Amino acid sequence: MNNPKPALPDYLGNIRIVLARTSHPANIGSAARAMKTMGLHRLTLVAPQLIATPVTEVPPVFDAANPQSFRLPEESFVLASGAADVLENARITATLDEALAGTALSCALTSRKRELTAPLQTPRKLVPELLQAAAQGQQVALVFGNETFGLSIEEVQSCNRLMTINGNPGYFSLNLAQAVQVVCYELFSQTDVPMTHLAQETRPATHEQIAGMVAHMQSVMESVGFFNRRNSERLMRRMQSLFMRAGTQTEDIDILRGFLNTVKRNLKD
Repeated sequence: MNNPKPALPDYLGNIRIVLARTSHPANIGSAARAMKTMGLHRLTLVAPQLIATPVTEVPPVFDAANPQSFRLPEESFVLASGAADVLENARITATLDEALAGTALSCALTSRKRELTAPLQTPRKLVPELLQAAAQGQQVALVFGNETFGLSIEEVQSCNRLMTINGNPGYFSLNLAQAVQVVCYELFSQTDVPMTHLAQETRPATHEQIAGMVAHMQSVMESVGFFNRRNSERLMRRMQSLFMRAGTQTEDIDILRGFLNTVKRNLKD
């Protein structure tokens, strides 16, 4: 019988991922997949600026006057894998201000040195505050910029928190979807959702099962003359103690007794 899957915290629905001026269709799909894998589903796209790719040769053009008419290309859905629903329900806006409407906390993801007073914080340091706000019913946004240019200074100033992903100072090159995955993972990891559904089902062997198996083993040992120069009583006490403290499972007993049966049959042949 499989362990039931734990329910996700409802407050994760108060957290939105905002992608501003994203240029690669695949990155949007991969970001959606990263989100859903970590229990998030609210995606907002701000003025997508999709480029042509080998798969999407004629990308859709965003119309700021009619944002909701924008439709993502098939390439995005292919990369989303099982997270197509995140893309289908994505909100499309013309400006970041619209995307941040109603939010109490908004984090700009940046790795640049900027002349701003807000301190740069890692996801691990900032996430507790974000989850606490979301759990209290406040709206939270994490804002990611364009793959090439990142967020503009104006976009950063629209947010009230600065988040950066720390990495190798000599080489730091996360793509957009990877950055989304890192942040979403940190969010999910701090919700303390249990992993009980992944736990292996156990059936510890009973005292009687272990005693029966040890007696079976003793019988086979006697048949092959193992005790000719050994103290059988002392040795079997050690065997009993070994299997009692080893966390022996019922399946282990079945395997060992099957092996002992095979040995005994072969001795008779």
